[in-house]
Amino acid sequence: MLRPKIPTMPTPTGLVSPPAVIEPTTVVQHHPTPAPAPAAQTSSRPTVQLTPGTILALIGGGTAVVLVVGAVLVSMLLAVAVTGASVAVCALVIRSLITSQHRR
Repeated sequence: MLRPKIPTMPTPTGLVSPPAVIEPTTVVQHHPTPAPAPAAQTSSRPTVQLTPGTILALIGGGTAVVLVVGAVLVSMLLAVAVTGASVAVCALVIRSLITSQHRR
């Protein structure tokens, strides 16, 4: 059903030249001259310099992020706890209603 199509090699349409003959060459050894010492390269990227004000801003921003994320997580946990407690109270009320009907 699913057979791969094998590509066929097309027949050459023109004259085919024979492969070129490569003749060995002689190896000449040169004594390399020592390269000049590289000059100090200047970086094209701007460098970040941290001043005391910048460090305080980073610390304040990090603290704010931690406090906000913590408040969100605590509020989500509180929401789950309140929902669980309300479901439990509803279950107790429904259970007491059902048992009081069976007594009558």
